[in-house]
Amino acid sequence: MKYKTTTGIFALTILALLFSVSCSKSGDVTSNTTFLPLSDQNNSGDWILNEDVSDEFDASILDESKWLIQGRNGEYQSNHTGRAPSQFSTENVRLENGYLKMETRWEPDYNFSPQFDRQGNRYENITTAAIITKKSFKYGYLEIKAKAADAEVSSTFWGTGSNTELDFYEFFGKHNQQNKLWKEREFWWSIHDWTSQGGGATTYTESHDLGFRVADDFHIYGFDWSEKGIKIYIDGQLYRDVSKTQINAFNDTSHPSGGNGESLNYVVTKPIKLWLSQATFPWHGVLDNIEELGTNGIVDYEVDYLRVWQKSD
Repeated sequence: MKYKTTTGIFALTILALLFSVSCSKSGDVTSNTTFLPLSDQNNSGDWILNEDVSDEFDASILDESKWLIQGRNGEYQSNHTGRAPSQFSTENVRLENGYLKMETRWEPDYNFSPQFDRQGNRYENITTAAIITKKSFKYGYLEIKAKAADAEVSSTFWGTGSNTELDFYEFFGKHNQQNKLWKEREFWWSIHDWTSQGGGATTYTESHDLGFRVADDFHIYGFDWSEKGIKIYIDGQLYRDVSKTQINAFNDTSHPSGGNGESLNYVVTKPIKLWLSQATFPWHGVLDNIEELGTNGIVDYEVDYLRVWQKSD
């Protein structure tokens, strides 16, 4: 009997170790084997995982009951086909060894449609990718482990809904302009108002130097989004704590306000869907040839996991 009990404990220990390994696919910063926010491993926030908008990307193909690949069956969320000269392609999304890999490709022979964007800029040479959650949620703790594409292309994590936009980060992994090399380390996040009154106005934005190239390695980015404001965590450590009051005080002389004079800059107060995407940022620089994407003309934006927790109530 004693032998069986010892054997059972040993077996459980082995299973626990295997589970721990499976939950930590790469990098030293991941100790999140309990599926709790890295910054709150004791779960003092009473978080519960929302599996509808979370993904470990451990399957062989993307779960399209959970995600829309932008352009699938001709469907484009928000009529967004990509920022010229790049265009979203449904072929540029794959799962590999437990990672989501979104590709930027040099594809001059791609059937770009339409040929021009609304500003008259031509779609040409470059294809990228975007995926969007099919379900929405409001408020929670979001955590993503990711590595930006090492090229002149953006790697982004953002959300849209109810005519608002919350850009959790917009990374630009590589700059060929010497005066912009620091932007390879830039953490840039923003809030936008897409109501008819707001007209797409940036109601809040920040830019910071992280001190490391975002395309060099995986890092864990956490966001506590609530009715009180937004807290940002980098590798489990609090990086920014921006209150609703601070956001409402931002540029409130030019942004519309409510009838009582209260600023409406903190507009992200309704459910959103999450996006993971790539795009060209012409104001930062654009890929000019296949050599900038390596020998095979492809560069990846890689995501280990995306997890969203919400309060138990």
